[in-house]
Amino acid sequence: MNAQATSIRTRFQRRQRLFGAWTSLGHPSITELFAQAHVDFVGIDLEHSTISQEQAQRIIAAAQIGGVACLPRVASHNQEAIKRLLDSGADGIIVPNVSTPDEVEQLITWCKYPPRGKRSYGVARAQSYGLSFDDYVKTWNERSVLIIQIESIQAVDVVGKLVSAEEVDGVMIGPYDISGSLGLPGQLDHPRVTSACQRVVEVCQRYEKACGTQLVEPTAERVAAALANGYTFVVLASDVFILWKWTQHMRILIHSLTQEALASR
Repeated sequence: MNAQATSIRTRFQRRQRLFGAWTSLGHPSITELFAQAHVDFVGIDLEHSTISQEQAQRIIAAAQIGGVACLPRVASHNQEAIKRLLDSGADGIIVPNVSTPDEVEQLITWCKYPPRGKRSYGVARAQSYGLSFDDYVKTWNERSVLIIQIESIQAVDVVGKLVSAEEVDGVMIGPYDISGSLGLPGQLDHPRVTSACQRVVEVCQRYEKACGTQLVEPTAERVAAALANGYTFVVLASDVFILWKWTQHMRILIHSLTQEALASR
C-alpha cells in the first residue's frame, strides 16, 4: 500500500481538503490518467455502471500504482460485494443510501476485522497474496475508510446518529436522491433540497466528520463555493460527465458547422 493511500483515512478524519476523481467506465487507463491529475482518491461507481469485480480490481491497482487511494462505491448493502472489493485491495468503501444506525453498524461489522467487526480473513491482492498478511490485518481497522452516502430526507433527519460511530470517516451527500425523496427530482437548487444538504454539512462539522459532494462541471469558482459551504472533499466530475459535456459541445459545434456549410451553397 502506497504512502498516500495509507494516510487517506487520517486526512478524512482531520477534515483536510481532499479531491477525488470518479470512474464509471471499466478500463484502468482512465484511472491511470486521473492519477496524473494528483487527485487524492479515485471512486469507482459500481452502483450505476456495468463495472465488474474483475474490472474493479484492475482499477484499484491502477489507482494505487499511480499513488492514489481507491474507494469503490458498492452497488448495495451487500456483504459479499464489500468483502471482495476489500480483498481486491481497496482502501475502503463508499456505501450508498445509508439511512439507519443499524445499517451503519452492519457496514462496520462487514468492513472491520475482529474484535470490532466480523470481516473474514482471506489471502488475496490486499494481503499481497499472503506476503503482507500480518501487517495488513494488524493495521486494517485503523487505516481503512468508510464513507456513507446520505441520499434521502429520512437519512438527513437522523444524520447525527449515522455519523456518531467512530468508524464512519465521512459523508458524501447525494443531492439528486435527496431531491427525489422530497418529491422534487432534479431540482437541486430548490430551497428544501439545499436546506437539507446544508443540515448534513452542519452536522458533519459538529461531529468533526468529513463531508463531500460531487460537481458535474468543476471550475475554480464552483469548487471554491463548495468548500466555502462547508464541504471538505469534492469529487471533480467523472469520466461519464466529461464525455457527456464533450458530446454536448461537439453536437452544438457540428450542427453549427453543418448549418454554415448549407448556408454557403
